[in-house]
Amino acid sequence: MNRNDSLKPIAVSCGDPSGIGPDVILTAVATHGRNLPAFACFGDPSQLAARASTLELPVEIVSIAQVADAVGLADNMLPVLPLAERFVEQPGEPTSAHAKGILEAIERCVDGIQAGLFCGMVTAPIAKKPLYDAGFEHPGHTEFLGALAKSIDGKRARAVMMIAGPDLRTVPVTIHIPLADVPSALHQSDIEATIEIVDRDLKSRFGIASPRLAVAGLNPHAGEGGALGIEDDQIVAPAIVATNEKGIDARGPLPADTMFHAAARTSYDAAICMYHDQALIPAKTLAFDDGVNITLGLPFIRTSPDHGTAFDIAGTGKARSDSFIAALRACGAMALEEATGV
Repeated sequence: MNRNDSLKPIAVSCGDPSGIGPDVILTAVATHGRNLPAFACFGDPSQLAARASTLELPVEIVSIAQVADAVGLADNMLPVLPLAERFVEQPGEPTSAHAKGILEAIERCVDGIQAGLFCGMVTAPIAKKPLYDAGFEHPGHTEFLGALAKSIDGKRARAVMMIAGPDLRTVPVTIHIPLADVPSALHQSDIEATIEIVDRDLKSRFGIASPRLAVAGLNPHAGEGGALGIEDDQIVAPAIVATNEKGIDARGPLPADTMFHAAARTSYDAAICMYHDQALIPAKTLAFDDGVNITLGLPFIRTSPDHGTAFDIAGTGKARSDSFIAALRACGAMALEEATGV
């Protein structure tokens, strides 16, 4: 989806300023201008201007005081809502000193959506270690947004990560935990809740009237009747039965090694996976440059590029903006579907 002036702008958080977040935001404006959904970025105008200069991009940074000022600017203008915190321009050199500003940008995006100023949000990449070093207590971006969403609907939201590309959508039940911890962390109730959230959001935000969900087994060959592990029979299968009884078209547990070839992908709208890499390896293999990270289960729309901070190439001009652009367009398309049902 490109620009649709009937929608409110999208809120964009700057991400870690030492990473490629500024690079992909600036490059998107420089290369696509008004062919993108309208958005405003929460960041440090001086730091973004310095990065634009380093990258030799003809982007003008425009500090704005209110969201309405983000609309109607020239193609080469990036509207920025200044943060209270300021960043030191040092591409490739992350620091915990930036943590407060990074989190402020995310929080202000959520606050802006709560106030009805934005139709959704796109988050540029953050790195966990600098945040952890500053006392950040959440496992990651997705979990932090789930906690912030509490202020919107009165209860803590269950945030579910979906990686979406042109040919595949995947959802991990467990996310940022060691592989060794997955079996003990996998609970029937969590699988059921994940399936229900994916079913609901595919209907409301993607316009899929009757979602078909393929559920991967945890173990090789989905446990092979207990010979290769008991979790699929004792945890995964009962969760699928329970959601079927609620009218959800969920199938499995299926052997993960045969779920992702071209013919298999035509039989479902999203794949529910048991752990991080089981979901992300096929998704990133098929759409490494233009995949989108979409958070389901929140009372607002959130997407992000499907890549990290890439500190090693920040400020070099090597970062591609494809995934950020795809995230903006996905956010706009979901907002339009939610608003109009078309």
